[in-house]
Amino acid sequence: MLSVDDLLNQAEFFVSSLANYQSDFALFPEFFCAPLMGLAPDKRSVEAIRFLSEFTQAIKQRFSQLAVTYNINIIAGSMPVLEDGKLYNVSYLMHRDGSIDEQYKIHITPHEQRDWVIDGGDTVKVIETDAGRVGILTCYDAEFPELGRILAEQGVQILFVPFWTDTKNGYLRVRLCAQARAIENECYVAIGGSVGNLPRVDNVDIQYAQSAVFSPSDVYFPHDATLAEANANTEMMIFADVDLDKLKMLHERGSVTNLKHRRPKLYASHLSQE
Repeated sequence: MLSVDDLLNQAEFFVSSLANYQSDFALFPEFFCAPLMGLAPDKRSVEAIRFLSEFTQAIKQRFSQLAVTYNINIIAGSMPVLEDGKLYNVSYLMHRDGSIDEQYKIHITPHEQRDWVIDGGDTVKVIETDAGRVGILTCYDAEFPELGRILAEQGVQILFVPFWTDTKNGYLRVRLCAQARAIENECYVAIGGSVGNLPRVDNVDIQYAQSAVFSPSDVYFPHDATLAEANANTEMMIFADVDLDKLKMLHERGSVTNLKHRRPKLYASHLSQE
C-alpha cells in the first residue's frame, strides 16, 4: 500500500462491484485501513496506530461520498479515532443519503489495550436505515451476548460484525459467537474480516478470516443457518439476500421463539442476588 489513495481506490472497486449487484449494504473489515501503518514501518505499535488515526477523517469523508455515488449503505469496518487524548476503535455507517452514524467498539481486547492503548466506548444502539434496523458489534463485542440482547430489545434485524483476527481459533471465536447471536436474537448476522499479510506492520503482520452471513436456525432458513460464506482465508466478495419478513414469521411461529420465551423477571431476580 503506497498511499491512502491506493487504499481508497481498492475500496471503491469493492463498493462499485457490490453496487452493480444492487446491494443495500457493503461491509468492510475491522481496521481495514491497517495497511497504511506500513507507510511508517519504523514506528512502535502505540505510535503506529496513532499515525493511522491521522487518515481517519479523510477515509470517512471518501467513504461517505462512495455511499452516495454508488447508492449503497457502507459499514466502513472500523478506524482508530483520537479524541481528547484518548484513542477509540470506531465503526461508521455511511448512509446512501449522505448521513453518517457511528458505533464505538465497547470491549477492547488485551492486545488493543496493551499494544495500542485503546479505550472502549459505552453506548450501543440500533441504527435505522432504508433497508432495515441494524446494529454493529465490532469483533470482540460479538463475544458478549449482553450487547446483542440489548440490540434485539430495540428491534435489530441485521447485525454487522467487522472483525480482525490473526489465527483460526481467534476467527472461530468470532464466528461461533456471531452464529449464537443470530439464533438467540432471531436476526441476521454478517461478519467480515481481513485476509493476507502485512509484513511491514508490527504486531499485525498476519490475518485469518472467512467472511459469512448467518441466519437464525429454523425451517424458514438454510439448514445450516448460513446464507453465504467465503472461502477460508481468501480475498473475495460474498452476497446474500436477507428476507426481513421471515424474521417476523420466526418471531411469531418459529419452531422455537427465543425472544418470546425469555423470562426477564427470573433473570433479574438472580442478578439482584449476586
